[in-house]
Amino acid sequence: MTSLSSYSLVTRRSFLKWTWGGLGTVALNVILHQQRLRAAGVVTVKAPRAKRVIFIFLNGAPSQIDLWDPKPELFKRHGQPPPGEVPDNGISFGMENMRLMRPLAEFRPHGQSGIEFSGLLPHLSQHVDDLCLLRGLHTDNSAHEPATLQMHTGSVFHGRPSFGAWLSYGLGTLNENLPTFMALGGSSRTFGSGFLPAMHQGTAIAASKTPIKYLTDTATTRDHKRWQFELTQRLNQATLTKVGPDQQFEGVIENMEMAFRMQTEAAGLGDFSKESKATLDLYGIGSKDTDETGKRCLLARRCLEAGVRFVLINQGSWDHHGDIAAKHPVSARELDKPVAGLLADLKQRGMLDDTLVVCTGEFGRTPAAQIDPRMTEKPGRDHNRFAFTGWIAGGGFKRGFVYGKTDELGFSAVAEKVHVHDLHATLLHQLGVDHTELTFRHAGRDYRLTDVAGKVVRPIIA
Repeated sequence: MTSLSSYSLVTRRSFLKWTWGGLGTVALNVILHQQRLRAAGVVTVKAPRAKRVIFIFLNGAPSQIDLWDPKPELFKRHGQPPPGEVPDNGISFGMENMRLMRPLAEFRPHGQSGIEFSGLLPHLSQHVDDLCLLRGLHTDNSAHEPATLQMHTGSVFHGRPSFGAWLSYGLGTLNENLPTFMALGGSSRTFGSGFLPAMHQGTAIAASKTPIKYLTDTATTRDHKRWQFELTQRLNQATLTKVGPDQQFEGVIENMEMAFRMQTEAAGLGDFSKESKATLDLYGIGSKDTDETGKRCLLARRCLEAGVRFVLINQGSWDHHGDIAAKHPVSARELDKPVAGLLADLKQRGMLDDTLVVCTGEFGRTPAAQIDPRMTEKPGRDHNRFAFTGWIAGGGFKRGFVYGKTDELGFSAVAEKVHVHDLHATLLHQLGVDHTELTFRHAGRDYRLTDVAGKVVRPIIA
């Protein structure tokens, strides 16, 4: 059997020379990606206010009227039928004899801005002066799957690139040894690359000591890994040269190069041993209700510090069609302290100014009670695509500011409305990108994150 030492290791220079520097050139493809896009006129970066993003997705859709859109009229009209007609959300089960339901907790003003927050969020309410609340959000579909797709990809259809993938494609990397886009939870529908090159898909990570499975192999020396990697890449490149351009195969080659480089930096991202006890407590790590979300938020901060541009956090399970009075407070506790801790930590490290922290679900909830006998006799709230609330912190957005208004009961956005396309356009604007320029030609037409719509919401920009 031939030993490893009898092989001549392939140097990077000889490897790139052997592959003619053609399609799929691995290391240079990542480093030069941004320059190629600019040279091709794909995207022009103009005066970015933010350079990185943490997108906290509240999976299942929280109830805005129980968290951050106060509706005192609901306390007065609890148990009454809604006055007049209500918008049709495609509601089907348990809403035939609709009755209004009061919020789960009292709202009261906080901070210098006096923004009202629910008593279910005692920690986040301390940060209202850093938040820009959008109370007039609305979307196009009342079902979880298409609404979730639209929030992440701008489209209700499968197969489109996610926000983080578009950002990776348009802006490139901040650290060539780490992916541009990482995802904590979710699935390929929320962090996939769609028809963009595969290298732009989000890398799934977990809030553990080994955030990326199989990244390291302690039984193999680094020299042996290098030899294995370069031999594999040499064979891959030979195949690519033979068969011609293949976007997916090129993505495999690029991702293998990235995976090898990641071993030097990514393996330690989940090691919290050097974090102080005060920091762990700030995020609620070690406490039953907050440990999971706390670890995800802390790992997200560590990823940003290491040079990851976009981190997606898939948080909780907010789909409470029944017994919302018991379930929503639990979900709120899971969210409240960890995200408040994240905001405080970013701020004290001087990172909040050039970081966008975005928090939203896929749609909202109705102000009327839903009693669905398929689940429980205890009331919940049904889906509401016509009105929901999200918020943004940092990245040049106004702080302690509320934009948008719903009707007095919370059925529909009625003023300063913001569609999902508008939200995406505005976030890209703060990252220095014109959403109409960030396009990719596929199947004979140009696609973009905002489809053929979207406008920058300038009143919320500081």
